Amino acid sequence: MANSAGEPAAGTGSSARPKLREAVAGLPAYKAGKAPTPGAGPSYKLASNENPYPPLPGVLEAATVAAASVNRYPDFGSGELLGVLAAYYDVPVEHLAVGTGSVGVAQQLLQITTGPGDEVVYAWRSFEAYPILARIAGATCVQVPLRDERHDLGAMADAVTERTRLIFVCTPNNPTGTVVHRDELERFLDRVPSDVLVVIDEAYREFNRDPAVADGIDVYRDRANVCVLRTFSKAYGLAGLRIGFAVAHPPVAAALRACAVPFGVNVVAQAAAVASLRAGDALRERVAALVAERGRVLDALRAHGLAVPATEANFYWLRLGERTEKFAAACEEAGVTVRPFAGEGVRVTIGEPAANDLVIAVAARFA
Repeated sequence: MANSAGEPAAGTGSSARPKLREAVAGLPAYKAGKAPTPGAGPSYKLASNENPYPPLPGVLEAATVAAASVNRYPDFGSGELLGVLAAYYDVPVEHLAVGTGSVGVAQQLLQITTGPGDEVVYAWRSFEAYPILARIAGATCVQVPLRDERHDLGAMADAVTERTRLIFVCTPNNPTGTVVHRDELERFLDRVPSDVLVVIDEAYREFNRDPAVADGIDVYRDRANVCVLRTFSKAYGLAGLRIGFAVAHPPVAAALRACAVPFGVNVVAQAAAVASLRAGDALRERVAALVAERGRVLDALRAHGLAVPATEANFYWLRLGERTEKFAAACEEAGVTVRPFAGEGVRVTIGEPAANDLVIAVAARFA
């Protein structure tokens, strides 16, 4: 379209483009776990903390039934799922909110608490989505270095200012697998102002075997500024359906529900989550098997002289520094992908025994 002078009208030229927020252009990229390259032999993916087991008994059947109604919108309020969750965790329904994985709920938490000029405190290195989500919300990231691969809660408390609106505590921590104990968490919470929301991210809670570790849901009951994140992606093996939930007191939970994407949790995911919660015995058996395999792998790695931090997750951490990329490349050549963090280390999921053995063999050469 041209104006009276025959020139392109404003906004219609080839160089015209919409104005986007500057914060978006500078976002760090989230790196998904790399899939293995098909080759002559078996290949395995240990880069994304996925569960090697198929869905729990009854889940596929429930999902198939639900899939027959995908021409209809799902239950907007996830009513059945919230009812089952409330009974399972002994919490009121109004203390619950669901979303597209715990990371989806984490994004909603930032939306309801932060804006430009506000600060978000978290350990580093920790879950790599935190800085991305915080910057999307326009908030300022305050990263507190780990100490001996663990959260330094004292330093995190020191980092709180009048601008702090939200704190993430990831336990077990991704990618190191280390945990926060109940006594240290309580001391930390005593130092945090009551108007600052503390989010205890427990995506890997089911794999914990350390009795001193805090259970976020126990802690939240007496702390109005504590919110707990859980997911169906890891222990329950529903990573492909993207469903997680928060447990928080009514003001926080209600705000999460208010800002959720309408119908964001699909009908198949809701049905699969309900069926998964009803398969508790099978879940415990599979988690126990993965924990036992975790012990075998860590014993083998340590026998080769590698320093592996104690982990309570379905993965472990190898701090390899400058050798990180070479180790990841050697694993890929052997038929298995791991998750490298350049210059720091690799995170390796506990997967099938055959896949774990490939990593052990590579690690033996690097020890």
